Amino acid sequence: MTDPKEISLPDIGDFESVDVIEILVVPGDEIKADDPLITLESDKATMDVPAQFGGIVREVTVKVGDKVTQGAVIALVDAESGSAAATPEQPISVQTPAPDRIATDSTGPQTAQAGHRSPPSLPPPVERSGDALPHASPAARRFARELGADLRTVRGSGPKGRILKQDIQNHVKNALSGTPAQTANSAPTSGIPAALQIDYSRWGEIDVQPLSRIQKRSGPHLHRAWLNIPHVTHFDDADITELEAFRQSLNADTREPTASITPLAFTLRALAGAVRQFPKFNSSLAEDGEHLVFRKYCNIGIAVDTADGLIVPVIRDVPVKGLIQLATEMKELSRKARSGALAPEDLQAGCITVSNLGSIGGVAFTPIINSPEVAILGVARARMTPVWDGQDFRPRLMLPLSLSYDHRVIDGAEAARFTVLIRELLEDTRRLLL
Repeated sequence: MTDPKEISLPDIGDFESVDVIEILVVPGDEIKADDPLITLESDKATMDVPAQFGGIVREVTVKVGDKVTQGAVIALVDAESGSAAATPEQPISVQTPAPDRIATDSTGPQTAQAGHRSPPSLPPPVERSGDALPHASPAARRFARELGADLRTVRGSGPKGRILKQDIQNHVKNALSGTPAQTANSAPTSGIPAALQIDYSRWGEIDVQPLSRIQKRSGPHLHRAWLNIPHVTHFDDADITELEAFRQSLNADTREPTASITPLAFTLRALAGAVRQFPKFNSSLAEDGEHLVFRKYCNIGIAVDTADGLIVPVIRDVPVKGLIQLATEMKELSRKARSGALAPEDLQAGCITVSNLGSIGGVAFTPIINSPEVAILGVARARMTPVWDGQDFRPRLMLPLSLSYDHRVIDGAEAARFTVLIRELLEDTRRLLL
């Protein structure tokens, strides 16, 4: 047996060293000239290193994770007779995929000089977009084309989500067997596209901080609710001019500072009154998706903004409590939420939720339903607005209401009637006593 010939890394341009991210051959493989042997990746480009001649691979002298430079031996090959001299050199195929297309492999022949073989030079690298898709080497792309696989539907398991040949093989096997496969356009348990993995440090200094404990727990809950519930939001405005005057008079007569009545206390009473007349808003969809579970009690969650994130304590038995009692309980629950002193029972048994951003600002918003509830009422900041009374425009204090509801349980007309009732209860505080 003749001594094997070395295949070394050609000129890779201005790079001192480049990472080996994929080995495309194994000892014993029969290769032809220009067949890719390994895949390299710099911070700007991905490239396949082709064989300069054909033969049988005896040894691959690098492994994934190695850093290689020009002239490094990457494989030993038992060359075919005369193949080394007869085959023209080919440049390395550089892959810089654009976001809006799948780039194809390109190789352009270079004429070998007689009696002298110099390693080919790498073309100038083109900077790759941070959100380029799909993320695969030229060899993997070629392999996918041979199998008829769409790389946009393949989930990569390599570094930074790179699609490897094994990923393509598994994808094709799953497709042939009818087994659902995780894809690049799906989260592990749904058909939702996975978030792009972007290295933000390429553009400047960054600071990575962990999510708070509350955010880690509430984030998946909100995500699950948004994915599984068909949200619709109905908007309306309530004229609370008289309510606000009445509230201020009550506070002026109340000497106990802990009992200061807020507009939210009136909103809770109005919401409880509306739920009593529209019991479907106090229900939850059963697990079978074919029944509704109606509650005979009415507990209302109030979204509280804390330094660690949003948390929703629950006020129980709202219909039987007065404004002062509701105001007192809300203040205490908010204090406990911000100090981390809430007990588990303070967060349970909610029927419907209120998210109040009035103290911060905003015109309207779309609150996410607090599953398994079927609705949530958003309250924005009240604003003085000129309102036509039939004869003239008069300044009125208008409170924006945003009702998000589960369209599987509640239709648009019912949501509109529910919101109108809340508006009417707020506009005429005497009705809250009924």
